[in-house]
Amino acid sequence: MLTEPFPPRLHVPERALAVTPARRTIAALAALVAVVAAAALLALVALRAGGFDYRDPFEPLPSPRTQGARTEVEGAPDPERRLDAFLAFVFEDVQRFWAGTLERSGLNYLPARMVVFRRAVLSGCGPASASVGPFYCRFDRTVYLDPGFFRRLAVEFRAPGDFAQAYVIAHEMGHHVQEVTGVLAQVMQAVAAGEERNELSIRVELQADCLAGVWGHSTYERDMLERGDLDEALRAVAAVGDDRVQQRTTDRIDPETWTHGSSQQRRTWWLRGYATGDPDDCDTFSADV
Repeated sequence: MLTEPFPPRLHVPERALAVTPARRTIAALAALVAVVAAAALLALVALRAGGFDYRDPFEPLPSPRTQGARTEVEGAPDPERRLDAFLAFVFEDVQRFWAGTLERSGLNYLPARMVVFRRAVLSGCGPASASVGPFYCRFDRTVYLDPGFFRRLAVEFRAPGDFAQAYVIAHEMGHHVQEVTGVLAQVMQAVAAGEERNELSIRVELQADCLAGVWGHSTYERDMLERGDLDEALRAVAAVGDDRVQQRTTDRIDPETWTHGSSQQRRTWWLRGYATGDPDDCDTFSADV
């Protein structure tokens, strides 16, 4: 288990700063919503743990080794271009990590895609505006990100930093892992059978947080982190808890309406994945969350 905090900055190779046009879908302005709500995931919202016969796909996985047009001054830095490049670098790193982890266990990994959009986007789950926030669509296996969300996360919710941004991507990719391992299909079947919604939605989101922490552990083992990065991630995880979002947006907290979990729950499950680096520790469906 890690005994000291790590994070703010991922060491990004210069080659990672090259961005292709395919990485940029034009649109703008993101409103804040819980970091992970995808149009599709909202449909598969939670279910009662007691009535859900969860089949854990992560048990056989190996435990980790301990170890728009603009006028600009010519030559001026482009912050948005650098952000897009950083998001692309993190996305590819998370993708390589999970592809290797699952394939070593004999599980078929289907690659995800990432689309960076501004203002609005047409996804496999339907049209979405920036107000939806970052989301994963299981029907086209794509992570959708609006950079405006990261500005709000940093300024309004006081969770700045590149490892905070990396957490968001890793969480959405956690949903992709849930898709390729069959977790989301199990949830969809349970919802169709009439199980309670919000509780399972919370468990889906907390598992994605835990899986994001598992990837975070891998970056520590690969010496990609600097002191302070862990604090960045934990501030971001807590910032998107349902209680924190409700307090800031409506000035009241209503646990009956939660779909992602409290700040403390999200922080706890991210830390569990980060501490062990083992996806089999991410069974939120059997645990008392």
